[in-house]
Amino acid sequence: MEQIASAGKPVQITVIGGYELKGSKGDTPVTFIRAEFNQAVLGDSAKIIVSSEGTAKYNFTSSFEFNPEGGITLDDLAHKPVFLTMTEVLPKEKKQKDEKTLVLGQAVVDLLPLVEGESSFGTIVPLHPVPGSPLEPLQPGVKQCSLEVKVSVAEPLLTAAQISGGNLLKVTLEAAYSVPESFVPAGPVQNYMVGLQVPSTGEKDYPIFFKNGTLKLGGEREPTPRPKKWPIANILAPGANNIPDAFIVGGPYEEEDGELNHPEDREMRIQAECIKKRITWDLESRCYLDPPAVVSFQKRIADCRLWPVEITRVPLVTAPKGKAAKFDKVDDENALSFHGVAYVNMVPLLYPGVKRIRGAFHVYPYLDSTVYEKTKCSFSLFRDTGHNLLHNNKVGGINSPLSKPVVAKNLKEDKIVEKDIKGRPRSGDMPASSVKSQSSDTAVEILDATPNYNPEGQQYVEAGTYIVLEIQLNKALVPKRLPEELARRYRVKEMIPPRPPLTRRTGGAQKAVSDYHLQIKNISRAILDEYHSMFGKQVAKLEGDIDSETLEEQKCQLNYELNCSGKYFAFKEQLKHAVVKIVREKYLKTIPFENQEELQTFISELYVFLVDQMHVALNQTMPDDIQGAVPTIHKSSEQLRLFAFEAEVNENFEMAAVYYEERLVREPQNLEHWLDYGAFCLLTEDTIKAQECFRKALSLNQNHIHSLLLCGVLAVLMENYEQAEIFFEDATCLEPTSVVAWTLLGLYYEIQNNDIRMEMAFHEAFKQLQARVLQAQLMKQKSTGVVEHIEERVKAESSLGPWGVTSGSSTTASKAEPPPGSGAPFSVLDGFLEESSKLQSHSQERIFPGPSQDPAVNPNPSNLFSKEILKRGDHAEAKACYERTISFVVDASEMHFIFLRLGHIYLEEKEYEKAKKTYLQACKRSPSCLTWLGLGIACYRLEEISEAEDALSEANALNNNNAEVWAYLALVSLKAGRQLEAEQAYKYTMKLKLKDETLIAEIHMLQETVGFGNPSF
Repeated sequence: MEQIASAGKPVQITVIGGYELKGSKGDTPVTFIRAEFNQAVLGDSAKIIVSSEGTAKYNFTSSFEFNPEGGITLDDLAHKPVFLTMTEVLPKEKKQKDEKTLVLGQAVVDLLPLVEGESSFGTIVPLHPVPGSPLEPLQPGVKQCSLEVKVSVAEPLLTAAQISGGNLLKVTLEAAYSVPESFVPAGPVQNYMVGLQVPSTGEKDYPIFFKNGTLKLGGEREPTPRPKKWPIANILAPGANNIPDAFIVGGPYEEEDGELNHPEDREMRIQAECIKKRITWDLESRCYLDPPAVVSFQKRIADCRLWPVEITRVPLVTAPKGKAAKFDKVDDENALSFHGVAYVNMVPLLYPGVKRIRGAFHVYPYLDSTVYEKTKCSFSLFRDTGHNLLHNNKVGGINSPLSKPVVAKNLKEDKIVEKDIKGRPRSGDMPASSVKSQSSDTAVEILDATPNYNPEGQQYVEAGTYIVLEIQLNKALVPKRLPEELARRYRVKEMIPPRPPLTRRTGGAQKAVSDYHLQIKNISRAILDEYHSMFGKQVAKLEGDIDSETLEEQKCQLNYELNCSGKYFAFKEQLKHAVVKIVREKYLKTIPFENQEELQTFISELYVFLVDQMHVALNQTMPDDIQGAVPTIHKSSEQLRLFAFEAEVNENFEMAAVYYEERLVREPQNLEHWLDYGAFCLLTEDTIKAQECFRKALSLNQNHIHSLLLCGVLAVLMENYEQAEIFFEDATCLEPTSVVAWTLLGLYYEIQNNDIRMEMAFHEAFKQLQARVLQAQLMKQKSTGVVEHIEERVKAESSLGPWGVTSGSSTTASKAEPPPGSGAPFSVLDGFLEESSKLQSHSQERIFPGPSQDPAVNPNPSNLFSKEILKRGDHAEAKACYERTISFVVDASEMHFIFLRLGHIYLEEKEYEKAKKTYLQACKRSPSCLTWLGLGIACYRLEEISEAEDALSEANALNNNNAEVWAYLALVSLKAGRQLEAEQAYKYTMKLKLKDETLIAEIHMLQETVGFGNPSF
């Protein structure tokens, strides 16, 4: 028959040399290296003499064949290392025929780089001494015995598609804590095992087993960091059990992803991990997932969410001496005891950018119906496949010819044989039908046939048993977009090729206007010189006393002279170039006009501009003729913000817009002004303008978190959902501790019905809020020295899950269905939009009240209560509440409006003295047109006319468009007997359309009394 060519690829392991080597006898021992992989000896090196410096050059190469179609697979390379055992050849003694050897140590070479796509790598691995070896154990500051190794293949073992689409799964089982009391070291020796399965090759499942757990009685906590160990038995050197550069580091309970990460679980976990019994493994198992397996893995997580991790114990039975080759026959079902299961929530692995989950998970009794209901898995990894595993799997590790079973020392002459699962089978060892999920009909038959009661497994619940597990991937299943990609900031810049910088222009619109001013000044001087040459003597005789007729005659003569002499046309030509530059540089007109109408419109606009600029130039030439400018009162940006907010409260949106726009004109580069104006536009339902404002603010500072969030909110309101996701994700990248950012991202995903990402965002928001509460408590503890009730408060707040339900009440988030139609997002985000204008100005405030904030000293509840009472029209009770609010030592958050409302109540009830005092306080704290108006009204009613006029004048200076201010100024002028001022104030009162008919009637009555003030009389 024709022989079929093998598809295998040789993997070469070359031991180049050794360093810091020692022997048991002599300074130059004779040693050789034995290479082993997958329970097979690859070869021995030549016997090399170690130099006196402790070095040896072996140059020993061994190899094995990688063949994924039936031999050594990628999964074998992932979780099985190459063992290099150094053996010393002892000198022969007299009459000694055979050579004697002594094992010195073992080194471990991790082949993981080959699974990650590399074709060769070199490393220096420590040589771990075996018990009784003369080699020095690993100690800090002491040079370690080591071997220099190189691993290579002719070409990478992974294709480009496997590298980009595949993944590497690492599962670390740390320990099971608080195990049942019936677990005791005495009695029959037990093998404690944990197992789970993952997709490995396409749709085929791969079982992962952790065996030989160590039962400990407790009394101290497991140290951290501690090394992770290979899931392989019979390793000669104790140090070789440790995986290089892999450690269990632990961490705060609150940062875990499991079930026991709440503050109320802290005390229980401390006791369980320090005092109670536990079973430790500290094993890491690896599994390569090819691209179809990655897709299957991701799909199963999305479908099932919970992953079953089984735990059991199997007794070890002994075979008498001399009969080691025969196994005792024991009933498989009776051997499987304390069968439990933990439900691991794998959904966080579908969060963007998440590659690792670690946490503690409760162990429950294994009940087929419960397991099927939660995980859709209808078979048991131990019970339903244990028989196959028993017969198909032997010792799960490297069997060195000099190794002995670990437990044999305690049982002396007996040899230990496992009754059930030993080691980790290859995917080919188990039929695919035994590990795949069965059909629904078969699942129902199995559930009906198995008892739904597990008394031994129930002991896990009674003891509070939980396992600590870590699942890690090399690459996230759902990649997270980078901030640069989210903001799309650098793509355009990267596409533009580099070019030399352009020469800076010296022209421009400002330069064109300046040149025009210069020509006007030159021409005006020339005309003045011409005037003096013609009429200088006449003017000197009249000594400047010239009547209008003479002046008009001189003007006519001057025009005639300029036209006749040609100077007029010379002046026009002199000015022509400057005008052309203005047309080109300022108005950007460089092509002919399309029609005559457009030309006439532009000429009219240009004429107005040129005349205005001519006056500017002439005024600069003759400064004595400039009239004094009207003094203006400068209003600060904070005052304008207050005036705008006052106008908002009074629903005078037109005036509020004027104030907001004035702030923007003064400081166009201040992003807070743009955010305030955008929030105002949202209030007036002008979403287009609000979006422009928020994006302008973002353009001023692309890292401003509040601008990003507000842009995202506007994108949701305008149904630009892709942009909204980019804004919200960019915000969480820039400030990962922002509770608001994560909450808005969760609300966005809720609108999109993306439950998994919604859960991720709300969970992160809740975690950050919880961390902020703890930090606030610790700060208070440091400042006051009070230590009590800190954890109690955290327990109370964390008992509510991130969706507002009790943590233990339900594992799913309760969702409110948004109303149908495009307005659905509005109801979700209304609360945030209402306070969006305050978001940036109060960014340093705490978003939650302090734990010691006593309601008895907090004025804000009283203020809110007063608002509600005032809306009902109960002025007496509202007045009492406002008086109580301003009597607090601590100011309320809206003291300005509290004074305005209380003062208004006093005026209505004619308590003018109290109104005056209240408005005086308001004017002192935050003066505005309304505070000065209130003070002026109170003073006028108290017949304090002079103070009333001062206060009303100040109110008028701050806002001269308030009709009520002009009305009271008219009354004050009538009282003072100033007719012109009274008529002027009355004219503006009527022009601004005062709506208070009572006040108008009062003015008319006083006008009739004094006999003036109304020009229409």
